[in-house]
Amino acid sequence: MSRSKKSRISGEEAWQQAYEAVDHTPLLTALGITVADEGLRLALTHRSFANENGHLPNNERLEFLGDAVLGLSVANKLYEQYPTRPESDISKMRAGIVSRYGLADIAREIGLGEHILLGKGELVTQGREKDSILADTTEAIFGAIYLEHGFEPARQVILRLFKKKIDSASALSLHQDFKTALQERLAELKAPMAVYTATSVGPDHDLTFTAHATVNDKVLGTGVKGNKKLAEQEAAREALAVLRDNPAVVRA
Repeated sequence: MSRSKKSRISGEEAWQQAYEAVDHTPLLTALGITVADEGLRLALTHRSFANENGHLPNNERLEFLGDAVLGLSVANKLYEQYPTRPESDISKMRAGIVSRYGLADIAREIGLGEHILLGKGELVTQGREKDSILADTTEAIFGAIYLEHGFEPARQVILRLFKKKIDSASALSLHQDFKTALQERLAELKAPMAVYTATSVGPDHDLTFTAHATVNDKVLGTGVKGNKKLAEQEAAREALAVLRDNPAVVRA
């Protein structure tokens, strides 16, 4: 009897219930544009949720579309805003702005994480804070906006969200893979590779990570962020600054 009383809902019903469990008004306010429920629900649906609920549609096709809209919007703006910069510079600037880290920054600014529909496995592993999931979902939302409103409104949303990054764009500073840059610099100095260590404090839903970049048992950089990878990137950035002023510090 107890088993019969326990009604099982369909994947479609579970999808709608999960979507309606969160008020998406703050997200739409941050985006500055309306998105119909059907498009927004799909844009927020990660494949982990879709697969756990009867292989529902997921946001990967919208992500593909949004990536193209994002790339063209930012490329055109950089072309207009920096008329004297060569192609090699604006190409690097665009890559930095639309990188996984750049997109994840925007996702955190608009509070996207709590709106994403994730499967149980991703929820357990802090999927709402993963750069890849945040970045991909941001692109999916751009795709949904494009489909509903067209290119120009989507472009306007993108340029408003990325304005600070575009205005402060630099071929050097916006290449945000500081760990790779540090590795290359250490190789030039014939020094060992950096070793990264990280610790975290706080509740599971609001962890703060502190990372250290160490070379020859010397801590060259420290980063404090809400994400381990970002904290390591910040530690690498700080270590690069130290090496710029005092490269001899890595000598054994």
